[in-house]
Amino acid sequence: MPSPSRRRILATIAVVFAALAGSTSPTAARPPAPDQLAPMSPDFLWGVAASGFQAEGDAPDSNWRRYAESGSTEHPYLNSVDFRQRFRSDIGLAADLGVRVYRIGIEWARVQPRPGVWDEAGLRFYDEVVGAIVAAGMRPMLTLDHWVYPGWVADRGGWRDPRIVADWLTNARSIVDRFAHTDPLWVTFNEPMVYLANELRLGGLAPADAPTMVDRIAQAHNGIHEYIHSVQPGAMVTSNVAHLPAVDDTVNGPLLERISARLDYIGIDYYYSFSPAEPRIPDPGKLWTMPLHPEGIYYVLEHYARKFPGRPLYIVENGMPTENGLPRPDGYTRADSLRDTVYWLQRAVADGIPLLGYNYWSLTDNYEWGSYTPRFGLYTVDVLTDPALTRKPTDAVAAYREITAAGGVGDDYRPTRAPAPCSVVNGVASCTDPVTVPR
Repeated sequence: MPSPSRRRILATIAVVFAALAGSTSPTAARPPAPDQLAPMSPDFLWGVAASGFQAEGDAPDSNWRRYAESGSTEHPYLNSVDFRQRFRSDIGLAADLGVRVYRIGIEWARVQPRPGVWDEAGLRFYDEVVGAIVAAGMRPMLTLDHWVYPGWVADRGGWRDPRIVADWLTNARSIVDRFAHTDPLWVTFNEPMVYLANELRLGGLAPADAPTMVDRIAQAHNGIHEYIHSVQPGAMVTSNVAHLPAVDDTVNGPLLERISARLDYIGIDYYYSFSPAEPRIPDPGKLWTMPLHPEGIYYVLEHYARKFPGRPLYIVENGMPTENGLPRPDGYTRADSLRDTVYWLQRAVADGIPLLGYNYWSLTDNYEWGSYTPRFGLYTVDVLTDPALTRKPTDAVAAYREITAAGGVGDDYRPTRAPAPCSVVNGVASCTDPVTVPR
C-alpha cells in the first residue's frame, strides 16, 4: 500500500516515462445493468493480503529499517503488529472469514542477512507460516519483493548496483525452490512503480536512475517467471500494479510492456478515484479523506481486460483507510465499502470480465510505510497505545464472512453510493457511457 507522500513522486515518474507509454483503445458500450446479480463461481478466490515488513515486527537490517530509524518517517517502526509471534492466530482469523487465499511477503532481509549467507531460522519461520496457511485450507500468495531489501544490498547501492539483478534472482530462486510444492500464487514485485517512487523519496535512488531501476526490475521479473515455471509447471505469476487514476498508462505502461509476455494473470491494486463533482479537493497526505468510488474497480477491471484480452485478472489489494480507526469524515463504513465493492466485482464478472480473485487489504492494521495513523485492517490494532496489540474486529469482519459464504452480495443488493459522474479512472467513457445501478 503506497504512502501519501510517494504520490508526489509519481508526477516525476510520469514525466520520465511519458514518451514510452502506449495509448489505450476506445471503450465500447457495456451491457445494461442486470436486475438480478449472480453470485461468484465456487472457484472464485476470496482472500486477504499483508506484507512482511509492514506486519512482522522484529525487523532485520534493511533499507526500510534504516529509513524508519533515520527519523525520516512519521512514526518509529516499533514492533509493528508482531505477526512474527502471532501468525498462527492471525491465520486463524483469516480462515474464520472463509477466504481461500492468504497473501504474505517473504522478506529477503530476513532470510539472507549477508551475501551468500542464509538464515535457517528465518527460513524456518516462513516454513511455519506457509505451512499454517496450507493447513488452514488456504492457498498462499507469496510476494518476493514488497519494497524491502537487505542492508548489505543498500550498502552496495540498492537498485543502482548492477549486481542487484543477480543477487535478487539468487534469493528468489531459493524461495521458489523452498515453497513451489505448496502451489502458491506468485507476486514478483509489489507495485513496482510505487516501489520506485518510494526509493526516490527516501534517497535510495536519484531521479536519473529511475529508468535503470525499471529495466532491472523487468529483468528480474522475467528471469524469475521463467524459473518458477521450470520448477512449478502451470504456476500463476504476476507483478501487481497500483492503479493510478488519470496517469495509469503513463506511469505503469512502460514496465508492463517489458513484462507483459510473462504475466500469467494481471494483478491490480485499486483504492481511490476522483471526479470533477467532488465537493472539495482531497488531501493525499490524509488517506482517510481520499474519495472512495467503489464502481471505479469495475472501470479498472474493464480497462485491464481490454489491455490484456483473455488474461485472468486478480484484485491483489483493495481496502478503505480510516484515521486511527475512527469513523471516516464522509460517513462511509468499512462494511458498506466492502459490500459496495463486491457488488461491482460481481457486475464485472456478469459482463464477461475474467476475474480470478479478490484480496482485502489488509487482515490487520500495520505499519503503513512510516505511519500507524492510516488503518486498513478488517481487524484494527492500535500499535501506539495498546501494548497487547489486540485484534479488534471491525464491522467488515461479519460482512466479509457473509460474502464468502454466499459468493458475494445478494442478487437484489444495491450499492449504498451511486456511481460518481465522470470518474477519472475511466475518463471520457465514464461520462459518455457510465455504469448504472438498476432502480
